[in-house]
Amino acid sequence: MVSTLNSASQKYYAQDDEVMSNYEYDSLYDELMALEEETGYVLSNSPTVRVGYEAVDELPKERHEKPMLSLAKTKDRNELADWLQGRDALLSWKLDGLTVVLTYFDGKLAKAVTRGNGEIGEIVTNNARAFINIPNSIEYKGELIIRGEAVIGYSDFERINRSLPEGTPEYKNPRNLCSGAVRQLDPAITASRSVRFFAFSLVSAPGVDFKDSHEEEFLFLKDQGFEVVDYVRVTPDSVVGEIDRYEVKIKDYDIPSDGLVLLLDEIHYGTSLGMTAKYPRNAIAFKWSDETADTVLRDIEWSASRTGLINPVAIFDPVELEGTTVSRASVHNISIVRSMKLGIGDTVRVYKANMIIPQIAANLTGSGTLPIPDTCPVCGGSTRILETEGTSYLYCTNPECPAKQIGSFTQFVSRDAMNIDGLSEATLEKFIGRGVIHTFADLYHMDGYRDEIVGMEGFGQKSFDNLIAAVEKSRKTELHRVVYAVGIENVGVATAKLICRHFGYDAAAVSEASVEELSGIDGVGNVIAGSVRSFFDDTDKRRSWDLLLNELELVSPETMPTARTLAGLSFVVTGSLHSFANRNELKERIESLGGKVTGSVTGNTRCLINNDADSTSSKNLTARKLGVPVLTEDEFISQYLA
Repeated sequence: MVSTLNSASQKYYAQDDEVMSNYEYDSLYDELMALEEETGYVLSNSPTVRVGYEAVDELPKERHEKPMLSLAKTKDRNELADWLQGRDALLSWKLDGLTVVLTYFDGKLAKAVTRGNGEIGEIVTNNARAFINIPNSIEYKGELIIRGEAVIGYSDFERINRSLPEGTPEYKNPRNLCSGAVRQLDPAITASRSVRFFAFSLVSAPGVDFKDSHEEEFLFLKDQGFEVVDYVRVTPDSVVGEIDRYEVKIKDYDIPSDGLVLLLDEIHYGTSLGMTAKYPRNAIAFKWSDETADTVLRDIEWSASRTGLINPVAIFDPVELEGTTVSRASVHNISIVRSMKLGIGDTVRVYKANMIIPQIAANLTGSGTLPIPDTCPVCGGSTRILETEGTSYLYCTNPECPAKQIGSFTQFVSRDAMNIDGLSEATLEKFIGRGVIHTFADLYHMDGYRDEIVGMEGFGQKSFDNLIAAVEKSRKTELHRVVYAVGIENVGVATAKLICRHFGYDAAAVSEASVEELSGIDGVGNVIAGSVRSFFDDTDKRRSWDLLLNELELVSPETMPTARTLAGLSFVVTGSLHSFANRNELKERIESLGGKVTGSVTGNTRCLINNDADSTSSKNLTARKLGVPVLTEDEFISQYLA
C-alpha cells in the first residue's frame, strides 16, 4: 500500500500525471493511517510521514528556512467547531495548485522556491516573475517572505487545451498544467499559461505590527498588491454555516480547490500550540466529503480529438450528485480503464471531484471485460496504444481522420466564413469526436442529434436552440464566404472576393474555371489558380462542396442585409477570450454591427466584457462603481450577438 501511494504521488506531483483518482488515493491513505494506528508500525517512507514530492533534477534546489508541513484534515464539518475551542479563526479556500514561497528584498521579487518535499524546493524565480498577478514592486522595503498557491483557472485551462498544436495530448487537469508551467526552464511558457498566485501565509515581515492577527497579515499583503486567498472570519457558532456557503460557491468558482483551511487568527496562541512531525497545530484542512452513488456502467464512448487521442468516456445510469443529475464521466486513459477492470454492466461508484467534475471512484464488479477498440469511432481507421511515461493512451493512426481536421471546421464557422455563433473549437471537437459531423454539410443536420447534444456537458435545450438558430441563419450567405470557408489552399477572404466577383458570383462558373481563366484575374496568379483547380478536381472535396451548396441559399453581396444591431452602443473589452481569437477580433465584430469599443469604462459604457467577472481590476471596480454590467464573453454573445 505504501509503495502504491508513493508511486501515485510521484506521478501526480513530480511528473504531472495521474494513475488513480483523488477519491481512490484518499481512501487508500485513510486505510493506511488506520492500519498504522492499529499496529503501531510505520514505514520510514510512508506517505503519512512524508510531505510533497522529491524535487526534480532540472532546476536548482534550495532548503527552506522553515519546513513546509502538511495539514491535518477532517471531513466532519461539525468537528471544526470543537477544534476551535471557543476562538476565532479564518476560513479560506484550500487551493489545488503548486505551493510557492516568494521572497522580496527592498521592494523587489528576489526569489521564488517551490514547496518540493517540504524541506527542499526548486528555485523558479524567473518563472514566478511571469505570474500574471504578482506585483513587480511593493511599498514594504524589508525582507518579506510569503507562501501561496500558484494556480491556473478552469477557464484558462480549457483555453490552453483548445490551443494545443495537432498531435499533442491534452492536459488532464489545471493542477498538473500549473505544475508543469512553473517547474520548467522557459519563463515564456509560464507567461503563456496565465498562472496566478494567491498568498495564504505570511512567513516574515520584520518591523510590522500585525496586532497578533493573521487577518491583519492578509490585509497587509493586500495593501502591498498581492491577491490573497478568499477568506472569511469565523467563530465556533458560524463556522459550519460558512462552510455551507463555500460549498455553494465552489460550484461556480473558477480556481481549482480541493477543500478549505481553518487557521486560528491569534498568531502567538497558534504558535504556542507547536506542531507534530508532520502537522502544525494552529490550522486544519477540511476536505469535502464526497457524495457518492452506485450505478451501472452502460457504455464507454470513445471520443476522438484533434490530436488523434481517443478518450474513453463512461456512460452510466443517471444519478443525483451534489444537486445535479450525472450520467457521464471521463476515464482519462487506457491505464485507468485497465486498473479499474471496467466492463459493460459493471456496478461503479461515482462522485464529483472537488464537487465539480464527475469521476468514477471505484468499480465494484471488476469484470475487466471492456474491449479496447481497434478502429477509430470517427473514421474507422486503425488505432494504436502508445505509452508515455508509464501511462497508456489510445490513438487513431489515420492522418486524414476528420477528428484531426478540427482546424478546417474552425475556419468554416468563423466570422469571415459562414459566421456561425456558438461553435467554438472545443464544441466542434466534441461534435466531431462523437461522429455528429463528418463533412461541412453535416452541420446543417445537427437537429437530428438533439438528445445527444442537449445531454452534453455545457449544453442544454436553450444552448441547442441557439445553436440551431445560428446554423439556420448561416444558410443565406454570399459565395465568397463559402469559397473561403471550405479552406482552399492559398485562398483568403480577399482572394475569394476577387474570384467570385470576376465570375459574377456564379458557383458553377467558379468550380469549373480553368487554371488559365483563374490566373487571368488581377491579383490571383498561377499558384492560387492551381490551388483552386486542385480543390475542385479532388473527388472527395468536390463531393463535399456539392453537398454543402445543397444546404445553402447563395445571394449576391448587394442583397445581403447589413445588421447594425449595436449602433450607438459603447463597450469595453479586457482580459483573455475563448470564443474569439483575441480582443481585436471581438472589437471588429462589435464595430461591424455598428458598436464602438473604447479603452476605459465610463457612464456611457453599455457593458464591460471580462471573463474574470470577480476580478478586482481597475476596470471591474470602475464598472461596479458606475453600475455598468460586467459580462463574461458567453453572456455578451448570448445577449448581443445571438
